[in-house]
Amino acid sequence: MSVPANIPEIALLRRKVEASFGKPLETHNAFIALVDEIGGTVREHLSESTLERLWGYSTRGADAISLRTLDVLSRYVGATSWKGFCADLKESSPRESEEFSGESVVASYLQAGQRLRLGWLPDRLITVEYLGMNRFVVIESVNSSLRPGDSFECLQIQTGLPLYLDRFRRSGSDAEARYVAGERSGLTLVSVL
Repeated sequence: MSVPANIPEIALLRRKVEASFGKPLETHNAFIALVDEIGGTVREHLSESTLERLWGYSTRGADAISLRTLDVLSRYVGATSWKGFCADLKESSPRESEEFSGESVVASYLQAGQRLRLGWLPDRLITVEYLGMNRFVVIESVNSSLRPGDSFECLQIQTGLPLYLDRFRRSGSDAEARYVAGERSGLTLVSVL
């Protein structure tokens, strides 16, 4: 049995796995290290190629994920199984949909060359420049693991919500990944410079 790979629960599971692992999965070696850690923690084996497909690191991608893989990853993040992980989400999710307010920037409304200052707890601050086509580059970074020259795509940036970066690239690298900043408290500062 398999589960479609594009459902929100799987996206959240990937984020929780990266949080448990302690770093983003953006290199082949990181996936190998995760395989070892899962084997030591859960006493089950998953191949790095399976994980790379699930994270979109592999060019083959994954349309569906086996229930066994989801069970192992769910146990790695502290749930009893994939079914238990999904049940816990339904029980613990404080909200599913609601209106939001606060400072918001929609990328398509920006002009190429415009800069934004973004901040989140604890004391993280970056300045980004809009390149066009929903793409940004980091210009300045204070206390953040994002570095000048890193680039990403983002459609909307909103205070109070995490900053989700798609097609994230480290400066000097062609490897793309996903990245989240301010996951716990959301962005505390969004300003157009």
